[in-house]
Amino acid sequence: MLTFILLLFICIFAGLLGSILGIGGGIILTPVLTLGFGFDIHHAIGASIISVIATSSGSAVAYLRDRMLNIRVAMFLEIATTVGAIIGAILVGILSPTLMFILFGSFLLYSAINMVQKLRSGEEVLKKAQPDYLSDRLKLNNTYYDKSLKTQIDYQVEKVPAGFSVMFGAGLASGLLGIGSGAFKVMALDTFMKMPLKPSSATSNLMMGVTAAASATVLFFNGSILPEVAAPVAIGVLIGSTIGAKVMQILPAKWIRIIFIPLLCYIGAQMILEGFGVKF
Repeated sequence: MLTFILLLFICIFAGLLGSILGIGGGIILTPVLTLGFGFDIHHAIGASIISVIATSSGSAVAYLRDRMLNIRVAMFLEIATTVGAIIGAILVGILSPTLMFILFGSFLLYSAINMVQKLRSGEEVLKKAQPDYLSDRLKLNNTYYDKSLKTQIDYQVEKVPAGFSVMFGAGLASGLLGIGSGAFKVMALDTFMKMPLKPSSATSNLMMGVTAAASATVLFFNGSILPEVAAPVAIGVLIGSTIGAKVMQILPAKWIRIIFIPLLCYIGAQMILEGFGVKF
């Protein structure tokens, strides 16, 4: 009973953080379940996928109600992510995992540096992006109400091909390396497509749920998802993500960056070291 309660609280925290940052809760839950609770890595990954779906479900309702989501961007970029994931799965065993770990880790460190520059310069949601032909044609530009600034913010999406390419890379990383790609999704939206950080996080949450649902089907049929593990994970993450969606609405964007930058550095460094055969 004590173990169940402890796991529940950890899952609530994972859902809370995942909802705010748009990365799901797998980055927290997978090491906790394997190292802290002694679960097999395959069952931990299965529970992690369930946590991503729960995070997406719990936060998407609140983000959709408050018009924080950019559904047109999400559905358009899901094409790139899905195709990338399929190709990545096909290329397993053909491309060098070492090179891919180093490459994707470097991309994340680049994104962290870019976020630091935005933080230091004070560049946030009020800076208008450059007009973009594709975003106008595809009607990707949107608006949302920022509760921390107490103002309505209209924003334009730019560099659509660059964002599409990064999303393809995010799917490729998921299929090839078996990792979550929430950090890549936020990077594509915030760094390349110049969306404000809050809609980037909210849109990433929605996209991750769609991608994870497909993966969960495969994991369910190969026995990686244990109901006795997935149930408390889903309950805790759902509670945490619902709370996180409300917290993110009132949290200033700069504080989301402050939380996100160390996380990007950690994931990026971990991937690069993994590429060189160093585990930690």
